[in-house]
Amino acid sequence: MPHHDLVIIGSGSGNSLLTPELAGLDVAIVEKGTFGGTCLNVGCIPTKMFVVPADRVVEAHDAHRLGVTFDRPRVDWPAIRDRIFGRIDPISRGGEDYRRGQEHVTLHRSRARFTGDRALVLDTGEEVTADRVVVAAGSRPNGLDLDGLRAADPATGVHTSDTVMRLDSLPPRMAVVGGGFVACELAHVFSALGVHVTQLQRSGHLLMHEEEEIGQRYTEIARHRYDVRLGTTVTAADHSLGVWRLETEGPGGPAHVEAEVVLLAVGRRPNTDLLDAQAGGLDVTEDGLLVVDDQLRTTAQGVWALGDVCSPHQLKHVANHEARVVAHNLAVDLGRLEGEPRRLDDRPIPHAVFGHPQVASFGPTCAELDAAGTPYVTKTQSYGDVAYGWALEDTTGILTVHADPSGRVLAAHVLGPHASTVIQPLVQAATFGQDALEVARGQYWIHPALAEVVENALLGLPLDT
Repeated sequence: MPHHDLVIIGSGSGNSLLTPELAGLDVAIVEKGTFGGTCLNVGCIPTKMFVVPADRVVEAHDAHRLGVTFDRPRVDWPAIRDRIFGRIDPISRGGEDYRRGQEHVTLHRSRARFTGDRALVLDTGEEVTADRVVVAAGSRPNGLDLDGLRAADPATGVHTSDTVMRLDSLPPRMAVVGGGFVACELAHVFSALGVHVTQLQRSGHLLMHEEEEIGQRYTEIARHRYDVRLGTTVTAADHSLGVWRLETEGPGGPAHVEAEVVLLAVGRRPNTDLLDAQAGGLDVTEDGLLVVDDQLRTTAQGVWALGDVCSPHQLKHVANHEARVVAHNLAVDLGRLEGEPRRLDDRPIPHAVFGHPQVASFGPTCAELDAAGTPYVTKTQSYGDVAYGWALEDTTGILTVHADPSGRVLAAHVLGPHASTVIQPLVQAATFGQDALEVARGQYWIHPALAEVVENALLGLPLDT
């Protein structure tokens, strides 16, 4: 039975744990899927690489507002797909080859299940033990509890984000089930590239977790580009002659959608159910997340966790931060670093949706602030009221800032071009406790850059001064 100093389950952010402070440890990495994890292979990176050409198509379509027109774009799907995975796949292979070539690292291409305290069994039947274990096993897409739609089945045209980006060709029609960020980003991509998209959302608007006005605005913009059906639930599915027929129930009663491809984008589940976590002494929440403390220690001695398997955020930048915390704490635990373990903190966690237009956010919505009884002031600034917004002819972009009455930034919510970049000064202000007026007046803002929407929003806050 092989025994290691450290076993890491997962090769995404878990792969970055092996810092110089941990050099020389006898390490085993266990990975069943594609080496490098979700973000690199089927998540953030490829999706955003698909978003860029989709954005260009939409921008060309909208350019008539600027006095410029283009011929109908010609989309070369194989060229787009192969450019993206021609870059990503070698990175995955290279990372795997690098780890295989390291003297003190053993790579197991397998799943692992706990059988006891820091004891694991692999798919091969081989048993592995370790002094310390880090669980970074990630998450996977959900299916629908309906025959034919319980999981991805590319052979019949049922896909999740794990498979849909490698389609051999673009289908004439696609039904996108879901209204969150994965559904909205991929609906944007495929509709822009010429697929007739129908998006089915059971709630009253898309992006339900965003500030309500932003979710509502995004929904209206999407409805001008493709078929969005709100308040709609899929009740049955039938596949015949290469076409799916989805029976639905919505505000107008029973209806149906026909499509060659169905994309299931109805959330993700942590992979704890594949680990037999409780056999290893690891407690699990009702949502299936591993229970961890603020040092990312699980309830089992010598076992840490990070990423989607224990974090509700399901964000790569969160997993990377957690990997740095765990790496430090492992080094302290091993006596290779002096000092105290690092703890997670309450810094703002931003996220972005790379649909069209982009959405970015951090902190509570106004509804959440109201529910908590938190005093706050707010300002919503339109993109179209700053000079670069005029240049863009933007009529929908907004930035909303919430602050406490003294001027401390609590939250920001953005919809519009480059939202994921525009929000960053506000993330910094909230993280370091900077005063809103100090941020607005304590530096030069390039004129007429789009960042002036941030400056004007901060200046417009009705603060107690």
